[in-house]
Amino acid sequence: MIKNPLKYFPIFVLPALVMFSIAFLIPFIMGLGLSFFDFTIVTDARFNGLDNYIRAFQDPSSNFLYSLGFTTLFTVVSVVSVNILAFIFALLLTKGLKGTNFFKAVFFTPNLIGGIVLGYVWQTIINGVLAHFNMTILMNPSYGFWGLVLITNWQLIGYTMVIYIAGIQNISVDVLEAAKIDGAGNGRITLNIIIPLVMQSVTICSFLTLTNSFKMFDQNLALTSGGPANQTEMLALNIYRTFYGRNGWSGAGQAKAVVFFVIVGIIALIQLRITRNKEASS
Repeated sequence: MIKNPLKYFPIFVLPALVMFSIAFLIPFIMGLGLSFFDFTIVTDARFNGLDNYIRAFQDPSSNFLYSLGFTTLFTVVSVVSVNILAFIFALLLTKGLKGTNFFKAVFFTPNLIGGIVLGYVWQTIINGVLAHFNMTILMNPSYGFWGLVLITNWQLIGYTMVIYIAGIQNISVDVLEAAKIDGAGNGRITLNIIIPLVMQSVTICSFLTLTNSFKMFDQNLALTSGGPANQTEMLALNIYRTFYGRNGWSGAGQAKAVVFFVIVGIIALIQLRITRNKEASS
């Protein structure tokens, strides 16, 4: 037995810490600083205070606030729909039905497909359906919105379902049998026993779907590319186009990225606080 395991702590932690610093921490600090500068390349950066943040919010051509509203609405719809459907499928697949393992694999498979591929595949499918009505997905922003919701559900339901299944299977059979003996129906058992006892799974799944929905980029780019007229442009795509697609807007794009990071962080922390409180009460 090792007498002082802490002396080996730096050996195992240092490589991961170095990679984390190079890949995330240092670029993040540099990006935060550059949000207060006007620049085209890092070496010609000129300090301009809060001008980049003012441009990001006040310039009508920025489209930042509209993208924020669109992304927020999309995230709310996606988080609710993904978690409800995943939980329903998890309940069904823990009933001992035939072919359970097959259906688990089928539902989980879309999560393995890359976002760009997923977007183009569903663009072809949706446009193929709408072609019967002489329309495309870009003819109406609502088509793009629900198309993005559909993609998100198709990709994330299987992954979150597996987490819910693990939570449900962790519930003691004795508890469920006692409830049935007391005369509780399936509805009351689900609402009053299963859901409170899988709140840890709800916390994890809500956090994953919330952050993935808010940060969505590749599916948005492939499916609608923000069209028509940037009306389905989500925050990540808006930031990308501001930084790389508009001359003289690199600083404003960096400011948007910082605001985006803060918004996602605050919302994720609030969600974790709410669901963890429910875990404690359960």
